[in-house]
Amino acid sequence: MNNTKEFLKQIGIDEVDSGFVSDKRFEDGGQFRFEVPGIQSPKTMKALLNEAERQNLVIHRVTQTKGIMLLSDEEIDEMVGLAKEYGCELFLSVGPRATYDTSATVHTKEGSRIGYRLRGYDNLVYAIEDVKRAVSLGVRGILLYDEGLLYVLNQMRENDELPKSLHFKMSAHAGCGNPASAKVLESMGLNSINPVRDLQIPMLASIRNAIDIPIDLHTENPKSTGGFIRHYEVPKFIEVASPVYLKTGGSVAANHNWDTTEKEAVARIKQVKLVERMIKQYLPEAVMSPKKSSNLAIPE
Repeated sequence: MNNTKEFLKQIGIDEVDSGFVSDKRFEDGGQFRFEVPGIQSPKTMKALLNEAERQNLVIHRVTQTKGIMLLSDEEIDEMVGLAKEYGCELFLSVGPRATYDTSATVHTKEGSRIGYRLRGYDNLVYAIEDVKRAVSLGVRGILLYDEGLLYVLNQMRENDELPKSLHFKMSAHAGCGNPASAKVLESMGLNSINPVRDLQIPMLASIRNAIDIPIDLHTENPKSTGGFIRHYEVPKFIEVASPVYLKTGGSVAANHNWDTTEKEAVARIKQVKLVERMIKQYLPEAVMSPKKSSNLAIPE
């Protein structure tokens, strides 16, 4: 095994010990930011951000998960405006995916391993068109589920077919769970990665040691992905994996595509407040990124 470990070290994948602490930070010096996923509509986003301001909490990123193609132009315009006014990032997810097309396989127990990836040439084209539409309306953050789509979109960004300011985030549904997979995605132009939800602390440390981009970690989960809540682990998330986006409020939803109501948006903010309390009690020296106007949701 030592020879294997030595080779992995040579390619930037090193073993970490139990005392590993990340010295990596966001560009503003912060170790962590708050993200609320599953916000599917302008009215829900507005309720979420209003409650955050009422509770004096900072939300750094809002993520929509149902798909760009399920939003009207007017809804996207409104969400971009809300993000700009509040000062947070807005990420919209790619609509075309195996679960939405004609695939019967993806709905079987074994076929579910396809996840939300794209099937065939036409669906790849549709997904690119979905992204181009969002970008034309001012969105600068895209949630992806497919490695091949990331490859193409990054090529387009490098060749000025898409804005250089466009950021790509990979979903936990893509199944990344080890440092080699994370390193591959980073090398393909990924800006932020969400590994699978149930990784243990040493596993997260090994991924952080191998990559520099932010890691998006679920502090809690919908029932459909296990329903487990990891609030007490959040201080360790920050220590070993910074810079991190703390994805909070998922336990309010039943599944990834859950249509969060305005009432549930307020409940998600309560979950953020509970996580914030954990940080203040158990890692008070942790540095949160300040709230600021985002360039990820604003037209250039």
